[in-house]
Amino acid sequence: MVVVSDPIQADSDPAVITGRSAWIFSDGKAGHEAQCQGVVEALGLNAIVKHSNLSGIYKLAAPWGPLPAGEQMGASGGPLGPPWPAFAFATGRTTIPYIRALRLHAGLQTYTVILMDPKTGPNSADLIWVPQHDRRRGPNVVTTLTSPHRFSPARLEALRANIPAAIAALPTPRIACLIGGPNGDYHYTDADEERLVASLGALIDNGAGLMLTTSRRTPERLAKRLQQTIAGKPAIFWNGNGPNPYPDFLAQADAFVITADSVSMICEAAATGRPIFLFSPTGGSPKFDRFHAALAAYGATRALPAAGGPLSPWSYKPLHSADTIADEIRRRWQKRAAMLPGLVNATRS
Repeated sequence: MVVVSDPIQADSDPAVITGRSAWIFSDGKAGHEAQCQGVVEALGLNAIVKHSNLSGIYKLAAPWGPLPAGEQMGASGGPLGPPWPAFAFATGRTTIPYIRALRLHAGLQTYTVILMDPKTGPNSADLIWVPQHDRRRGPNVVTTLTSPHRFSPARLEALRANIPAAIAALPTPRIACLIGGPNGDYHYTDADEERLVASLGALIDNGAGLMLTTSRRTPERLAKRLQQTIAGKPAIFWNGNGPNPYPDFLAQADAFVITADSVSMICEAAATGRPIFLFSPTGGSPKFDRFHAALAAYGATRALPAAGGPLSPWSYKPLHSADTIADEIRRRWQKRAAMLPGLVNATRS
């Protein structure tokens, strides 16, 4: 699903963009970088990651403040100087001064993209993506129902073709249980933890095979209780040690149980077209409510039934927002290239 304020009718030709150069300005957060990488991969670009080095007053002033002169944006032979990339991406407040400065130096040679609301003016980049549940709109704003990520259709297909032995040994349905934790909007009360532990225990008792992973936000006491609940039963629990099985959990799941606070994991699961059952801890916010209402209306999610309740299967068209965003970038870049023919050769890697 995409809402575009300035639709472009020109046909897209992926070969025109494939193989061109890109910079990704990263604040070091894996989730932010994965969003950019997902769109970059959908476009077929060759990307270099440039890390934000803001500190002191410059870090405090981001995203509104300037880039310090010490970063030497535009310096010949420097890491932030020409030759300019064909595309540049940024997400996270400390990356915004970089992409704004790049836009001033590179001009039309670099097509700039910001993922998530930069909180700055619309001229901060050529294109701004925000999730549909955000309020920002404008001629250069694109929205999608879910966030972009790196689980493309091709990657999911490849993962499904090579099922790990431990997952293959689980009974079906195989349910991936993706557990988040408290944040600024959701709280995990004792009663919430009791409900979650009871629900997952009932799934095992009813014959399901569980693939369970927690996150950095998961309270330690809850993680221990969940691990104890599935001990000796047909389930896999990943506690952060050893290779991360999350990609295989995602690809091999027949259904999901995901906590409502875990937006990124919900978006990734929605790329599979498999049922997503949401467990809602205490709390929420209007922004979260809009997100969950839109996914439920689309048909991707339903509330997790009370412990012991049946999980009825269903399906929906998988959501691949990285592809949708990439298509819009491609259309808009081609419109610019048509007006400036020299641009095509100037930014060819």
